[in-house]
Amino acid sequence: MIETEIKVRVDDLAALRIRLLAMGAVVAKERHLEENALYDFRDRRLAGRSEALRVRRVGRKVFLTFKGAPQKSRRFKIRTEYETEVGNARNLVRILQSLGLAEAVHYEKHRTVLRKGSLTICLDETKAGMFVEFEGEREKIARMARALDMPNKDWIQKSYLTLLREAGVSV
Repeated sequence: MIETEIKVRVDDLAALRIRLLAMGAVVAKERHLEENALYDFRDRRLAGRSEALRVRRVGRKVFLTFKGAPQKSRRFKIRTEYETEVGNARNLVRILQSLGLAEAVHYEKHRTVLRKGSLTICLDETKAGMFVEFEGEREKIARMARALDMPNKDWIQKSYLTLLREAGVSV
């Protein structure tokens, strides 16, 4: 699967949520904590290739996600993404460790998920600030961002890991 997204830094997530709901978006998942752990080999070969292997915990659910290196794009972050829910988190970690992987980074965020048609809109609270993330087709992302008065110059392609590091947050 190909993931296409952008992030935009925002000052007021509550006001943005009200605007999105007024535009016809619906809440798919109320505010919740997401714990993210990135795994890599000792030589950091995944990070060196701009790839990521993530274990995400959301309540009792656990997801394993592989993200490929970002494709070249001036406005959007586009990358291959494969994700699956995992039934036994402890055994997943044992498998990763047996393959020579170790947790390299851990970070958390609070997220509210909304949907408008095929567009996924995430309202994210991180230690680096508050962001809205749009994921879907390029045209729909662009249309929604512009409808919310978010010009291209404000669009962010960086990962949360990069944004946290740039903000001086230890991860």
